[in-house]
Amino acid sequence: MSETCPLPIRGIDAHAHVFQRGLGLATVRRYAPDYDATLADYLQHLQENGLSHGVLVQPSFLGTDNRYLLAALQQAPEQLRGVVVVERDIAFSELERMAALGVAGARLNLMGQPLPDFTEASWRVFFDHLRRLDWHVEVHRQLADLPALIRPLLALGCKVVVDHFGRPDARLGVEQAAFARLLEQGQSGRLWVKVSGIYRLGGTPLENLHFAEQALSLMLQTLGPDRLLWGSDWPHTQHEQAVSFASEFDCLRRLAGDARLRQYLLCDTAAELFGFVRD
Repeated sequence: MSETCPLPIRGIDAHAHVFQRGLGLATVRRYAPDYDATLADYLQHLQENGLSHGVLVQPSFLGTDNRYLLAALQQAPEQLRGVVVVERDIAFSELERMAALGVAGARLNLMGQPLPDFTEASWRVFFDHLRRLDWHVEVHRQLADLPALIRPLLALGCKVVVDHFGRPDARLGVEQAAFARLLEQGQSGRLWVKVSGIYRLGGTPLENLHFAEQALSLMLQTLGPDRLLWGSDWPHTQHEQAVSFASEFDCLRRLAGDARLRQYLLCDTAAELFGFVRD
């Protein structure tokens, strides 16, 4: 990590992806982009929207080859942190190397995957490695399966970050039982939720926004603002024609009209979770 003076934090985008055509793709994947989403493009979006820092998350279609993400972190070490996808038998020394480059978490993208048994010995060793590094486990899965997935992670002492409101079906409303169970798990104090990817919630744009407004209110009551953080989800894979960085940032301003709440979503929570040094 660089030892230069930290950049003043004007705002943190806690969920974005970078990649380019020609990279090796995972054998099993749901999607493969036909365009580039470079670090230079991403940093320009941050600047244009008055933000200063970002978190790069390994996209699922690149599998466990994190080289492009790690190279990006090294180009802007004061501005960026990373979340990687790795095999569970990865050596602790390799995780330490990634931590030195600015990685702060490991993502489990379980969309379309068989549900793992986190009580297995190999998983326990993996999660012990993450706890030693003070990394979080980022979980991406439909809401219905999340409470059962998160329970053993919390029991093992892990910090857990849930992507995109927990990927609920907005058409079912905030009354769905799995959403209530997810909020209950927030009482652990070790559960964070990303206010991101509203367009991935299964309904029309209005239905999705209405759900997000109600869900955010409930999450503030149960998890608290210091467990909520915003992400652009740039470049919005599979939804590139419908949304943009600017439109997602505008959506945040509509959701969080209170300046203090925006301070948590855009700065305070992510700064603490990802270890950004504040001036």
